[in-house]
Amino acid sequence: MAIPLVLVVLPLGLLFLLSGLIVNTIQAILFVTIRPFSKSFYRRINRFLAELLWLQLVWVVDWWAGVKVQLHADEETYRSMGKEHALVISNHRSDIDWLIGWILAQRSGCLGSALAMMKKSSKFLPVIGWSMWFAEYLFLERSWAKDEKTLKWGLQRLKDFPRPFWLALFVEGTRFTPAKLLAAQEYAASQGLPAPRNVLIPRTKGFVSAVSIMRDFVPAIYDTTVIVPKDSPQPTMLRILKGQPSVIHVRMKRHAMSEMPKSDEDVSKWCKDIFVAKDALLDKHLATGTFDEEIRPIGRPVKSLLFFKWTQLLSTWRGVAFTAAGMALVTGVMHVFIMFTQAERSSSARAARNRVKKE
Repeated sequence: MAIPLVLVVLPLGLLFLLSGLIVNTIQAILFVTIRPFSKSFYRRINRFLAELLWLQLVWVVDWWAGVKVQLHADEETYRSMGKEHALVISNHRSDIDWLIGWILAQRSGCLGSALAMMKKSSKFLPVIGWSMWFAEYLFLERSWAKDEKTLKWGLQRLKDFPRPFWLALFVEGTRFTPAKLLAAQEYAASQGLPAPRNVLIPRTKGFVSAVSIMRDFVPAIYDTTVIVPKDSPQPTMLRILKGQPSVIHVRMKRHAMSEMPKSDEDVSKWCKDIFVAKDALLDKHLATGTFDEEIRPIGRPVKSLLFFKWTQLLSTWRGVAFTAAGMALVTGVMHVFIMFTQAERSSSARAARNRVKKE
């Protein structure tokens, strides 16, 4: 079984790396030549480039592994998807939850402008991390003392984003596991909180900050609940690469930002209440195998098949050698490029800090 997997993964990996390096190179050129003069135009082009790259991973889930995503949503939510800015919050059940989000974003027409809050180290990952950096993902260190200013700056810069975007936030802060659930239950007991059964207790500081900053230009919060039915195997990256299918049920519910509480304390409580309700919702799904909302068609579009035009570039050993050499070269260049251009190291940022110190 190992040999067929290698025969599949190797060419797909080389294809992704080669096309990704080409996309990264174009993104870097545009960042230097166009972004200083027109951030809006740069974002529009970069949205297209990011989508080209992400479509490859969507293809792997859609067509190679045959993972079926079943969307449950009311009419208002379904009609609004992809037509507005949205803050997306979700429970975090597996290591492919981000891919499920990309699939739904692609079906809604905003894959290229799908954003998320990621670990800071992720931006140095070849190809995928670099493209996320160019696409304006928010990279955090998981320390509120260090992340507060970074988060606020990153959210404020989205005010003039030219196309509808989704910003994903896993407010639990980590992936659900039995050990983490036990720790959450012990914490809940010590604090007099409802004991969770299917979710972890949300960490609300980032969510509160996001709502505070984005309530003026983001019209909605999409509350997303993800679960794998009991009769379906748990999807993992390894299963996907092996081409093994799974079924995933996703329930999305739109909440108008205008209806959110005004105080930070009440926003924090709203988020915690949502996860208490989500816990009960998952209990009901485990019992019935479904959500109450109507199943909405999202299809499996052929657009994600287009990237296989790149395969001709890997038809010779010369193309493979070019990929390996380009990977080594661009890795060093991109690392230096990101370190040099990131906001916290810019001269303007240093000047601002110096002014604060003087005051």
